[in-house]
Amino acid sequence: MKWFTRLTNGLDKTRKGLTFDFSPTSKTPRVDWDTLEFALISADISPHLSSAIVNEAKTDLEHGDSLKDALGKALLRQLEPPGIRQTLRRVGFSIDVSETIVKPQGKVIMVVGVNGVGKTTTIAKLAHYYRKAGSSVMFAAADTFRAAASTQLELWGNKLDISTITGDYRGDPGAVAFDAATSRKANGIDLLLVDTAGRLHTKHNLMEELKKIHRVISKVEDSEPADVWLVLDAITGQNGLEQAKKFHQTIPLTGVIVTKLDGSGKGGVLVPIVRDLGVPIKFIGIG
Repeated sequence: MKWFTRLTNGLDKTRKGLTFDFSPTSKTPRVDWDTLEFALISADISPHLSSAIVNEAKTDLEHGDSLKDALGKALLRQLEPPGIRQTLRRVGFSIDVSETIVKPQGKVIMVVGVNGVGKTTTIAKLAHYYRKAGSSVMFAAADTFRAAASTQLELWGNKLDISTITGDYRGDPGAVAFDAATSRKANGIDLLLVDTAGRLHTKHNLMEELKKIHRVISKVEDSEPADVWLVLDAITGQNGLEQAKKFHQTIPLTGVIVTKLDGSGKGGVLVPIVRDLGVPIKFIGIG
């Protein structure tokens, strides 16, 4: 099954909640705006933003847009707030990413998130993506908390022919990150992807550990890590916004990746994350 088909199938439940005529010829449809607003809230968009989207869609509809175009414009405005330029090309109201490379801001990307969101698998996907784009890549297995984490990342590294810097189980993740950043700089590798242990955003000591990893990388190069990307599970819902806020307070996020959009996940929480935190969406993933 093709990637986009899996994605649209995964979002089918949300789409079916919008039981309106979205055809281009439907200029003046009868719309139950309360039902539309509830559908947006059910898709994990916050109530106040759902209300704002509906109000903007009403205005665009009055100006002659079809319902589909009016709703599309309102949603895209929420996903492209002032000061954030998303790496997307729009064709009509669809997104075309076929010729767009999501470029990191620097040479080191820290990947963070709570347990089980798919950070390590996402790192492997990112490595494959950037390798295809012509960049050299290496891994830092700074998740020394989970016994199999380093092994898992090493297996991906072997499969992709990517060097992986590891440390001892229960060892110092900051030391792993420092060694990897030093190796990347010495060997002229284009991009270092740093895996970190999954941690609850409410655990102060574990969140402080992220600051240490960030700090030791900056000792190798003061401009790094230029990117800190948060991985969110699509089924997390509004709790994802709280996760993002806590991580953002600890080490400023520069991007969000949402995973597992091929199941019951809706992903609407990305809208308040972008609007409230000013953090752009970098990638979406399935599986």
